[in-house]
Amino acid sequence: MANILIVDDSPTQVANLSKILEPKGHKINVATNGEEGIAAARAQNPDLILMDVVMPGLNGFQATRKLSRDPETEDIPIILVSTKDQETDRIWGLRQGARGYLVKPPDEAELIKLINELLG
Repeated sequence: MANILIVDDSPTQVANLSKILEPKGHKINVATNGEEGIAAARAQNPDLILMDVVMPGLNGFQATRKLSRDPETEDIPIILVSTKDQETDRIWGLRQGARGYLVKPPDEAELIKLINELLG
């Protein structure tokens, strides 16, 4: 299956997402902030990134913008997974280059459907 990079500073959220994805055969790598996420994306070239928004240092919007505008990483689909559930947050996230936006905790079926759509 896919190599998925989870960028989230919450061990609980990482565990919850891993519980959904690993049984489906996905390989999980983790970065705990935006800077680590960018470095990991460049080093690992994952098939997809699940990106938190609220993190110390570089937030998920900023990291998504950097990754989506970098020729080395621009083709990696990013799904923002955040507690921020306002429509303006979703619109802003998509403008930064995200291909999807889900509110935490994501519905398992919705998350898997979106991942499958983005990975083709």
